Amino acid sequence: MLLSRRRRWRQWRQWRRGRPFWGGLFTVLAGAWICVLPLAPLKVMLQQGVAGIPSVLMGAVMIVLGLTAWFSPAQRSLAGVLTTLIATAALVLSNLGGFLIGTLLGILGGGLMFAWQPSRPPREASPPASPPRSALPSPPPSALPSPTAHQDSQGAQP
Repeated sequence: MLLSRRRRWRQWRQWRRGRPFWGGLFTVLAGAWICVLPLAPLKVMLQQGVAGIPSVLMGAVMIVLGLTAWFSPAQRSLAGVLTTLIATAALVLSNLGGFLIGTLLGILGGGLMFAWQPSRPPREASPPASPPRSALPSPPPSALPSPTAHQDSQGAQP
């Protein structure tokens, strides 16, 4: 029981570290916040009616972008940029971007997704580094090709 729990925890940590987990989480939370806010009571809402449709759509797209970062880490740069743009647009189109909470979470999540880099596996023993070029002996002058005379009618030099 304890061994399987440790193994599952280790697998979870390995999965989480292999992708922009926190950026995706903040993006999913921002999308959920922006998406759910139009369903609030009328007294809480700043805008009502057709203005609720962009809120739901932007929230749903942000949730999809967060999940994309989790399950397709190679697309993290595009997902991060789009998340930041949608979160900024939500500030104007969606009740101040979920009363600023959704916009701030979206910008934070998009930035984390864009900035995330996969960790490199530990390098194995590599061959010794070659000496710098300045330390290498230069070839004898006879081995270098001799410059040929260039006859240019306008007098330009090569």
